[in-house]
Amino acid sequence: MPLVVIAAACGGDDDGSTTNTTTTTSSTAPGSGGSGGTGGDGSGAGGAGGDGGAGGEGGSVSWEGVDPIANTEAVAEVSGGYGFTEGTCWFADEGVLRFTDIPNSRIHEVDAQGNVTVWREPSGQTNGIAVTPEGDAVTCEHQNRRVTRSGPSGDNPEVVAEDYQGDRFNSPNDAIVRSDGNIYFTDPTYGLGNNPQEIPFRGVFRVAPDGTVSVVSADLTQPNGIALSPDEQTLYATDTEGDRLHAFPVNADGSTESGSVLAENIDGPDGMAVDDTGNLYLTTATGVQVLRADGTSWGTITVPQQPSNCAFGDADRHTLYISARTALYKVRLNIPGKP
Repeated sequence: MPLVVIAAACGGDDDGSTTNTTTTTSSTAPGSGGSGGTGGDGSGAGGAGGDGGAGGEGGSVSWEGVDPIANTEAVAEVSGGYGFTEGTCWFADEGVLRFTDIPNSRIHEVDAQGNVTVWREPSGQTNGIAVTPEGDAVTCEHQNRRVTRSGPSGDNPEVVAEDYQGDRFNSPNDAIVRSDGNIYFTDPTYGLGNNPQEIPFRGVFRVAPDGTVSVVSADLTQPNGIALSPDEQTLYATDTEGDRLHAFPVNADGSTESGSVLAENIDGPDGMAVDDTGNLYLTTATGVQVLRADGTSWGTITVPQQPSNCAFGDADRHTLYISARTALYKVRLNIPGKP
């Protein structure tokens, strides 16, 4: 598949201005240790006691009102030299980040020491990756026009869905998995190539735990990134060509209601992530735009190349990993986020 086709799938034009605050990372600590001890960390864990001192108490942390990107450090490169990166996803059980290189049909894995290895090859030109409650990988395969699932080895992926009412999907792009096993994914035409379009729309779909496929929306021009709110009661989807972010109410069983536009005039929104307070991190033509849950803006994180997707990771979930054209980047942020 020509790179120009893939690039169009993953954001808008490279033009545009950005704003960013990049100085020093800060976070709040809920507890302090005894004499010589260390305080609890920003995730609510108790601090360790020093000589003769008791550790600080753990507990929940309120991030309400905290600016997620104020005084944060500059974005740093993790690894480079790829064809086109996408699909960042953190696997907490294994302590690794996985991301895709679409034109080279590979899924890579980054361990805690920063070592990068190939996790699956060929990948069917996988774009997006999501993680299930069991720790399996859900992959959106452009080339094979399907959504698959596999365990830690990545071998022998099983098909989750490959058609809607007998018609093949266009080119599944990105996915998210609810804690009850519902899978949601976007299906634009970016990776369709010369294949015939069988479904007469570019949809957002749901795969219920019993395998039933249903339509969340058929109204987006080119649905792309997808995410869930922290309480899993709202499903978000970006429309890259429509420059909009859509929100869909989610019912207790995972079914959805009609959506609405949460934010518009976004410059080519692509993949996204959500932090613990519900802030949204949208990869766009101008960087990673950070929005509150009501759609208003916190600002933009500047990235050396145009980003395509992002995901929170590391043990404390304060690191945002960003796929951007030929490289993978990371930045430490003030609020932890959903893997």
